[in-house]
Amino acid sequence: MPKQNTVKGPAVVKGIALHTGARAALRILPAEPNTGIVFRRVDMPGAPEVAANARNVVDVRRATTIASRTTGAFVLTVEHIMASLHAACVDNAVIEMDGPEPPIADGSAMPYFEGIMEAGIEEQDAEAQYWTATAPIVIEEGSAMLALAPADDLRISFTTEYGYSGLDTQFFSCQITPENFRENLEGARTFCPYKELEQVIAAGLAKGGSLDNAIILHDGALICKDGLRYPNELVRHKIMDMVGDLYLVGKRVRAHVMSVKSGHPTHCKLAMAMLEQEAKAAAAQ
Repeated sequence: MPKQNTVKGPAVVKGIALHTGARAALRILPAEPNTGIVFRRVDMPGAPEVAANARNVVDVRRATTIASRTTGAFVLTVEHIMASLHAACVDNAVIEMDGPEPPIADGSAMPYFEGIMEAGIEEQDAEAQYWTATAPIVIEEGSAMLALAPADDLRISFTTEYGYSGLDTQFFSCQITPENFRENLEGARTFCPYKELEQVIAAGLAKGGSLDNAIILHDGALICKDGLRYPNELVRHKIMDMVGDLYLVGKRVRAHVMSVKSGHPTHCKLAMAMLEQEAKAAAAQ
């Protein structure tokens, strides 16, 4: 059986937070077997912690936010970190943060994944835990649809369509491995339709957003700094986000997830449905 992993040493990422616009720094630290992924707010009294779990999700507007109802710790925009840890097969880590939101960096998961790879992966003396399906799961909400089927690995097949231009109708399918994540997903940047920027700003979000870390959909074009990294960068970013949101089940995921126009709200609903299916299967044994 594959073993659990942690990081060999600290992985440090610094920069501007996307939604708060504040300076931010974090350290991804080694953790003991069976710890899971835990966020620690070192800027708060007592350095309270919150576990990265779908049951702790409290907000899914434009990002995934988790909070502990017992410690008071909360963390915004966890998906890029979670995607990097999931893809790197890191089961146990403590993420120390000096504020409520991690750096957005260039808008992709690349700084996190590459930081983890540079820190190194350390095998631990405990078996890796996997979430596996006992039956298909379907989530539908408006025009968004998610269908999960049993599989021996994690594969995500995703279609985006925002209606702003033909450029934003995209499809990509990818098996999630460390190699595929680095080659196909880690560099895909976050994005926002220009028409929604006013709404986002009015909600007090995206204070740290710029063309240095985001793609803007406007007037039939995709506007970004230095051009697109992939011809279908939007859908690749959505897949990367999903890799992170699915890791909120607390285990490596083995499933084929097929998506049409889903986002954080439906991703987190799927993660909760996965936990519920697992609990029912355990109770039936």
